[in-house]
Amino acid sequence: MPEFGSFCLILALGLTGFNFLVGSFALWPAGMRWLGRALGIPETNLSRLGEYARRAGIASFVVLCAAAFALVWAAFTNDFSVQYIRAHSNIALNPAYKFAALWSGQEGSLLLWAWLLSAYGFVLRVRHRVDVRLSAFASVILSAIQVFFLLLLTIVATPFSIAPGPVALDGAGLNPLLQYPEMVIHPPMLYLGYVGFAVPYAFALGALMMRYPGEKWIHITRRWTMVTWLFLTCGIFLGAHWAYSVLGWGGYWGWDPVENASLMPWLTGTAFLHSVMMQEKRGMMKNWNVWLIFSTFMLTILGTLLTRSGIISSVHAFAESPIGAWFYTFIILVFLVCLVTFLMRRDHLKSENKLESLVSRESSFLFNNMILLAACITVLWGTLFPLLSEAVTGSKVTMGAPYYNRVNIPIGLFLLFLTGIGPLLAWRSTTLRSIRRNFVLPSIAMAGTAVVLMIAGLRPWNDGDDMQSTFFSLIAFTLAAGVITAIVEEFTRGARVVRTQTGKNLLSSMMLLTRRNTRRYGGYIIHFGIVVMFIGIAGGAFNRAVEMEMSYGDALAIGPYRLVCVGITQDSKPEYDTDYAQLDAYKNGKYITQLAPEKRTYFAGTDHEQASTIVALHSTVEADLYTVFEGRNPDTGMPIIKVFLNPLIKWIWIGVVIVVLGTFIALVPNLVRAPERVRQRDSVGVPPAGGLGAASDVAKVPHA
Repeated sequence: MPEFGSFCLILALGLTGFNFLVGSFALWPAGMRWLGRALGIPETNLSRLGEYARRAGIASFVVLCAAAFALVWAAFTNDFSVQYIRAHSNIALNPAYKFAALWSGQEGSLLLWAWLLSAYGFVLRVRHRVDVRLSAFASVILSAIQVFFLLLLTIVATPFSIAPGPVALDGAGLNPLLQYPEMVIHPPMLYLGYVGFAVPYAFALGALMMRYPGEKWIHITRRWTMVTWLFLTCGIFLGAHWAYSVLGWGGYWGWDPVENASLMPWLTGTAFLHSVMMQEKRGMMKNWNVWLIFSTFMLTILGTLLTRSGIISSVHAFAESPIGAWFYTFIILVFLVCLVTFLMRRDHLKSENKLESLVSRESSFLFNNMILLAACITVLWGTLFPLLSEAVTGSKVTMGAPYYNRVNIPIGLFLLFLTGIGPLLAWRSTTLRSIRRNFVLPSIAMAGTAVVLMIAGLRPWNDGDDMQSTFFSLIAFTLAAGVITAIVEEFTRGARVVRTQTGKNLLSSMMLLTRRNTRRYGGYIIHFGIVVMFIGIAGGAFNRAVEMEMSYGDALAIGPYRLVCVGITQDSKPEYDTDYAQLDAYKNGKYITQLAPEKRTYFAGTDHEQASTIVALHSTVEADLYTVFEGRNPDTGMPIIKVFLNPLIKWIWIGVVIVVLGTFIALVPNLVRAPERVRQRDSVGVPPAGGLGAASDVAKVPHA
């Protein structure tokens, strides 16, 4: 299998290289004629070369599937002659984690990158008749990216290299921190997001190269971008939930460099999804849009560099390796290609309209973009600052969480404000009468929420050192009330119109309204989910923690909860030794559950012990009771228990579910009423009975 896997990588490189070179010539008529003369191919047969290139790209996906299968097979058959399998698997490893060995290390994760990119390319090439020439440009650009990763896999970081010396009887095993169910799906989700942004990037660059008329490339890539954004969103929050549930520090986001690496393309990708509406509706922000998607793709490559090269210190990052120079070169090359293409084609990106008023839907999109970019630049600066400081001064200075929070919390609050105000503004210009009508209820909701919260005790001026965080939480809760009111008002206003037309009840009218314009109302649901997440994040200002050395019968109090130690146990399993406490939890004097935080020491297949914390928590919509077994006091031998009380954390995970639901709704085609179907059919035309045989026929059929 190692030889087979290595052969598949070399074959995939050859097929992808053929797709790139021949596909490039096929897009350049003069070059194609030159290639035909050089190879002795009659000019009548030259037109077939482009199709051969497309098929080579499709074949590369099949070959990379075989390469990925070879690595997974080696993990399941415990082939410890392969260095990668010896380092990331062992005999006792759970089968699910043996499968996850595909992305547990540097070489395997790069193979996953290349395989997913080939899968996206496969879908693109199979659906190429949506727009044959534009798809050909995008296919060639994806092949160029694929060639880079396949060169890495065949020259620098091959996953099939044979371990020196005699074959080991067992492997080192998987890092215990990664032996958690979410880690089987978190990295693939994150990579589906990372890799997926290559597709809209390829379409945008291709459209610019060929001076593609209109905004059809945006329509073609809208679902690509939304699905990719959804994968990245899920990947980010699965990682946050893993950090919260496994690392035992009581938080979910520590501004770790690798966390930041995934957040940055999410910010620019979110900005792109919003700003393309300006280009679709008003023909504006064309320069902005191409650079947003260019930047998003380059940030995904930077994120892969930060994680895989070992140039930064992180619980997520791998050991330092020589692939860093390759990534630096590739990022510079991508930037130069984007810059040169933009400079040569910038006259093609002239805006068709100008901003007419600062109080308009256009201005809200512009401010939204600026805020998201400000957040991205802030995170980028903090992430790269240790490298810059080391290069300039010789000492590495790390930016901690206080820097990120101080800058990004105000940015986040302003973004929350824009989330509510943007949909209430009209295109071009908003009248004073419209402002009064649309903002009355949200303003009342915000004022009422602020008063109720202050009466309930949320008074920043009484909190001393915590005044700033309490103040920001008060603002967040207040803005959240206004945004939720604005979203509900938008739904009910439209539903009343539908109810008048159909006679349905209000709830049914809301559902029908959403089906008729899934993009708009799915977007409102996404915004609602973001607001729910903000509520959960704002609850972090009231987190509490208590640490105590506990023996049998000892009690610990935190907030309304009381924990009583009823047992301390040590046990041995085949893969690890465990030490855990049994804690009975009471709320306001009433028993609710028993929690058993653990400290595990793994030894199976390793030459050294590896410790892992198993968190025990009781989660409600009100707060999480989060317990950690920190170890034993070396002097007394008694366990040390740390307990966190984290209000509203569950709202974050609920918000993510709502965002996912809203995105699915936004991806569903609109429900078109019968008269509209007739008008669309008459205006578009019916495809010929012989199928979609030519580009002219394809142009008549709207992209689904």
